[in-house]
Amino acid sequence: MRDNSILIAMSGGVDSAVAAHLAAQGREAAGVTMRLASEGIGSAEAAQSDITGAAAVCDLLGIPHYVAELGEAFRQTVVKYFIEAYEGGLTPNPCVFCNRVIKFGALLDFATDKGYSKIATGHYARLESSPSGRRLLRRAADIGKDQTYVLWSLTQEALTRAEFPLGELSKAEAREIADSLSFPMAHKKDSQDICFVPDGDYAAFIARITGRTPEPGDYISREGAVLGRHKGQLHYTIGQRKGLGIALGKPAFVTAKSAINNTVTLGENADLFTTRLIAKNPNLIPFDKLDSPMRLLAKVRYRQEASPARVEQTGDNTLIVEFEAPQRAICPGQSLVLYEDDYVVGGGIIC
Repeated sequence: MRDNSILIAMSGGVDSAVAAHLAAQGREAAGVTMRLASEGIGSAEAAQSDITGAAAVCDLLGIPHYVAELGEAFRQTVVKYFIEAYEGGLTPNPCVFCNRVIKFGALLDFATDKGYSKIATGHYARLESSPSGRRLLRRAADIGKDQTYVLWSLTQEALTRAEFPLGELSKAEAREIADSLSFPMAHKKDSQDICFVPDGDYAAFIARITGRTPEPGDYISREGAVLGRHKGQLHYTIGQRKGLGIALGKPAFVTAKSAINNTVTLGENADLFTTRLIAKNPNLIPFDKLDSPMRLLAKVRYRQEASPARVEQTGDNTLIVEFEAPQRAICPGQSLVLYEDDYVVGGGIIC
């Protein structure tokens, strides 16, 4: 690989365009856009539009532009994981998995094949090196745009080869840079949905891809009494209140699900609060393992303030978290992310 060379992942949006501008200065650089659309997944027209926009920015910057054909890899990893998790009664976060296996997995391999030593993305996050030489992941300067929640699973190898040029910027500053450079996407709106389910209808997407229609099942109470019928457990998530299609004479919330029994448990809002969780498959960033319990800040969903908690690792594969204050609607399948001040300690998948 060529020293100080960098390949910038460009989605066709404003953030990755500005990241390309910043990362490319004074070094050998190129842009790359991943084509993730495949039959039934994503829009070929939208994908081509993103490629065209990214290529136009690369032309303005005077750097090459590549297209990485990763549609099949995306289907066999991220989409497969997403479907299996929902059918298994979980609420997955595919962006976390995609960052690990696609952006900093398959795309990192693509960069290596092309001879580039590093890869940059438009994530709002910061990187530093510890005295021991480990790479540390730090929250973005603009906390409102911080994206470290979806980066916790990156390995030391990936973090060593990663750059996040937007880490010190606000979104407004990024747009100002894009506007000053006449980038075509300077005022393009941010995407808010999962890229391959733009309408947010996960159940319909899964039915279309798999050809399997969710089986109706029973709504039950905490005591196991049948309350009514639901349209398939994967239509629901912990904490959901709207769209249940059942009247119990008082507000009802989804408090649990069982894929094995195809049941959805309904209860009161108070039933959603807990102080304890278990997470599996941990990835720790400043060190390999928690040798003793730590007081850290923990969050269980992307748009949430991190809360004080005691964290203990048992064995190689389990984190036990005890929160100081009860947390609402913890969803199995989502990510637990741990922080010490601004730094990401690591995370795991909630059981």
